[in-house]
Amino acid sequence: MGAGRTDTGVHAKIMYGHFDCERTLEAETLVHKLNSLLPKDIAVFRIFPVPQNAHARFDAKSRTYEYHMHTFKNVFLNDLSWYCHHDLDVAKMNEAAKILLTHTDFECFSKVHTDVNTFDCRITAAYWQQEENRLVFTITADRFLRNMVRAIVGTLINVGLHKITLADFNAILASKNRSEAGFSVPAHGLYLTDIVYESKTE
Repeated sequence: MGAGRTDTGVHAKIMYGHFDCERTLEAETLVHKLNSLLPKDIAVFRIFPVPQNAHARFDAKSRTYEYHMHTFKNVFLNDLSWYCHHDLDVAKMNEAAKILLTHTDFECFSKVHTDVNTFDCRITAAYWQQEENRLVFTITADRFLRNMVRAIVGTLINVGLHKITLADFNAILASKNRSEAGFSVPAHGLYLTDIVYESKTE
C-alpha cells in the first residue's frame, strides 16, 4: 500500500509504502534484490519495520510538493522542469501564495467529478523561491486534491503575468469553481518531496 498516487508524469523524490510479512526479512538484501528488478526510474532506498497497524497512506500528517520551472531554455532540464519563457512578477506570486494559507476549501483547484467527501485542506506553507532563471514553488498541506498543485501553480502564474489581481485570486478561491481558476501546468515539473508521519519505528 503506497502513501498516495499522483498524476502521470509527476516525480517523487520520496515515497513510502507498507506491506505485511509473516517472517523476518533481511532488509538490506531485499533492497538490492528489489532494485535489480525495478525499472530504471524507480529505486528502493530502505526497508524498516513499523507497528502492525501503521498505514502508509492514512497515517501521513502532511505532504510537501515542489513545482520546478525555468525561464531560459535549458536542454538538460527537459522532462524535469517546465520551461516558461515569460517574465513573472515573483513577489506578487508570493503575495498570492500567502492567501492560500487563509483558506481551507480548495474546490476551485480540484479536478471536476472527482470522488472525494470534502474539498477541505489545511495548507501550512506555500512560497516561491528564485535563483537566476530557475523557480521553485513549495507547498505543504495535510492533504491534496487531484490536480490541486498544478492548478494552483497555473493560477499563480496568471498573477505573475498580471492577468489577474490578488483580489481576483481571492475571489477564485471563494468561487469554488474550477473554471474560474487558471490552467494546469504540465506534470513533469511537479515533485513529491516529503511525507511526514507522527513517528517511525526503525
